[in-house]
This record gives sequence, structure tokens and C-alpha cells, in this order.
Amino acid sequence: MIPRIVMALAAVALPVSAIAEDEPKPTAPAASYEPNSASRTFTGTFGGRSLRYTATVEEQVLKGDDGTPKAAIVTTAYVAEPRDPSRPVTFLFNGGPGSGSVWLQMGAFGPQRVAIPSDARDDGAPPFPIVPNPDSILDVTDLVFIDPVGTGFSHTIGDTKGEEYWGVTKDAKSVAAVIRKWISENGRWNSPKFLGGESYGTTRSAAVVHELEGGYNDVSLNGVILISTVLDFGAGAETEGAELGYITTLPTMAATALYHGKATAPSVEQFVEEARRFAIGPYAAFLLKGQNASASERAAVRAELARFTGLSEQYLEQADLRVTSGRFYKELLRDRGLTVGRLDSRYTGIDYDNAGETPDNDPSFYGIDGGYAAAINHFMRDTIGYRTEREYVTIGNVGPWDWRLPGGRDTNAYLNVAPYLGKAMRENADMRILVAQGWYDFATPFFAAEYALTRTGFPQDRIEWRYYDSGHMMYVRDEDRRKLSDDVRAFIRAR
Repeated sequence: MIPRIVMALAAVALPVSAIAEDEPKPTAPAASYEPNSASRTFTGTFGGRSLRYTATVEEQVLKGDDGTPKAAIVTTAYVAEPRDPSRPVTFLFNGGPGSGSVWLQMGAFGPQRVAIPSDARDDGAPPFPIVPNPDSILDVTDLVFIDPVGTGFSHTIGDTKGEEYWGVTKDAKSVAAVIRKWISENGRWNSPKFLGGESYGTTRSAAVVHELEGGYNDVSLNGVILISTVLDFGAGAETEGAELGYITTLPTMAATALYHGKATAPSVEQFVEEARRFAIGPYAAFLLKGQNASASERAAVRAELARFTGLSEQYLEQADLRVTSGRFYKELLRDRGLTVGRLDSRYTGIDYDNAGETPDNDPSFYGIDGGYAAAINHFMRDTIGYRTEREYVTIGNVGPWDWRLPGGRDTNAYLNVAPYLGKAMRENADMRILVAQGWYDFATPFFAAEYALTRTGFPQDRIEWRYYDSGHMMYVRDEDRRKLSDDVRAFIRAR
């Protein structure tokens, strides 16, 4: 049984169905281990530029202090030919924790992608179109996708246990070690460097920045790309007595209600801005007063909540004016017999019945998973030629996950890795941050990201914000994939 607090944190980017998957099996004895690899050269057109590139899938073997191989972390690198040591290189990973890099690789930035429906419909059954991706950013940067231990094809070696790598800091140390190893072996120490993560991958990004730039043997970074950001876990915690999560999810509820016709406004941008002001103002004041709020204040807040959420005042009163995201998914479209998605609330699903409090599953995850799993296996095994008997883990169990941070009781009572980024920005005057958020993302709400990165200690003039008319994986929508690509390309060029 996973402890309740750990499961709640892990669920930020991990669908419920993933929690029960089996732990990856150990490999051959460490003494006889030989790393696996495959490579192939292609041509393609990206950002309007034609170029040759080499795709290399290889195991980066991490060793213990005694030189014994302990883990094989698989990287998939796309490097333009001829090779240029002054060309930028971007290291990318997804989240979970427990997610392989399949989503960013086959959905957003890789040279090929899977073409699933762009309009929030289920991806159906194979064959799934795997097509050239002109929106890849390979025209401006080499790309290295990293699958941490227990994700993708990555695994421990011999008697090593996954728990040695499963934790905020443990994971960050291993990913930082892989980055150092890759730039050493490929002659890229003086290349401009960018780090990019999605969902828990943004948590990982902050922790990896701390490992790369927090000592004296620094790997300095030009920029960090945060896609669907979660840094301050207290800002979105849904537990008794915690009020901040109701504030940070309200603007996402407003955007969702508007999308599904349960609210009216000239634009999503205008409506969420109204919701921001209400959430941080009258609603926050009401929540902080608790049972000391007056009846008139309660009535005024209830009316505004109904306007923003599309829920009835009767339902809101029954919920004590505090609606969890899970209840919202089920209640918003109950009159239509539909639920809305967690990762992307544009998606709708049909439950076994219409009487429950929360949905059976997340339609925005089961609506895309088949296509991505097929695409990454086909591309790596059949196109690049990577040979392995291991299964590619798209979303797997990497638990128990160690959520502790250095610093003691108070640090771990309020889990927040955002200060790692603030410190790095203060000590590296050229490091910038790009934050990409979807309006319809409940897993990592945009207002929670704004809250985390506007605290004291963050140079605001080096943080760029971009918003998209989709959810957690904004690149599943064709228009937003192109916009994300253009935004990241401009960010890298502006170094």
C-alpha cells in the first residue's frame, strides 16, 4: 500500500491506473554488463530548415564508487550533422515520476511524431500515423531525451534496487550525472545548454538545476523550459485544512466551465483574469476566515463561485464553498452524463453510471495513451533499430518515491523545489525560464505555477509566460504544438 500522502503527491502527473504496475525486472549481473545502443542517420525539415541528423539510442551506465555498474539510463539523442560543439543542446524529460520521455519526444519536439486527433477525441486503435514533425526544434538545438531509472527502457543492473534512484534528490542526482556524462563523451561542455521538463519533469528540472549549478564544478545553463509546471506542492494540495489549492485551481475551473458552455465571457483570457482576481481577493479572504466569515460574505462568494465554476449554488453550499478538482470533473457536466478530464478538461468521458462523486478514469489520458505507446516502440525498435527484450515503460511504478528534500522537518512539511530555480537565477545572470501552461490543465494548474514563480527571490524580467488553448500536454492540439514549438525556438535563439 502506498502511503496516502505519497500517492497524493505522485498523482500530480501520474494517472491512477499507473500506480499498480509491476516494478521493472533486474538485468544481467553487473560484472558482465555491456551497454546497448543503436544509431541511424536521417534527413528532415524542421522550422523550415532542411538538415541531416543522427539519432542515437544508448544506455548511459552509472557506476558505484567501486566502479560497479548500477544503472543503465537510456538517452535518445538527435544531433545535427556535421556536428558543431558551439550549437545549443537541450536535455528533455517527462514527469510522473515514472513517465518515460515518449510524450515530449513523440508528441512535441522529436523529429517524428504520432498524429492523434487534435480536437480532444479518443485516439482509437492502430495503425496510428507516425509522421515527420516539422515542428521539432532540431533546427535550433540538438536534443537529448532522458528516461530515468524505471521509465522507458532504463533499468537497474544486477542487485541494485530501484529505490536507490527513486526520490526527488536521488533522481535528480542520476539525471545530472547522465547530463555530465553525455556532454563529456560528446565534447559539449562549452555548448549553450537548456533543460526542459514536463509536469513532474519541471520538479525534476528544478532539482537537476540544483545538482548541476549548486556546487563548484558547475554545468551552467542558458535556460530552463517548464511545461505544465509543478514546483510548490503545497500550492495545490487537496487535504483537510489546506485552503490554497482551492484558490489556485479556481481559474482552471473557470476556463473549463467556459469551454463547455457552463459560463459566459468574451474570451478565456478575460474570464481567467477575472477568476484570478476573485480567487486571490474575496475568495482567499473568505477561506482564511474559515467559520468566522459572515453570512453576507458567504452569500456573495457563493454567487461568484457559481458564476466562475458553472456549478449550482446549492451544490457549492453542500461542498462548503470548497470544491475539489475530482468533484468538479464529475459535477460540471453531470446533467449531460459526462465527466471532464484531469490532464485536459476539454476531453469528456462516460462513466459506468452518473451517480458517483468522482470519475471512473481520466478521459484525457486514456484518450491518447495507445497512440503514444505504439509510436515510441515502433520508432525506437523498427526505425532506429534499438534491440531489447525489455518493454518500454510509458508510465510505471517507481515507488516508494522519496519526497524528502535536504533541510529537515520544515522543508519537508512544505514541499517546494521552486527556490532551487530562484537561487540558480540569482547566481547565473544569463539563466532564463520559459513557462508554458495550458488553460485546461488540472494536474498542474497555471495559477499554481504563477504563484510559485512570483514569490520573493525570482528575477521576474527573466521569466517568460506562454499560455495555450489546451491542457497538460498542449502539443496534442495541432495549433498549440506549433505555437509551443515557435515559443521554445524563440526562447533558445534569444540566449
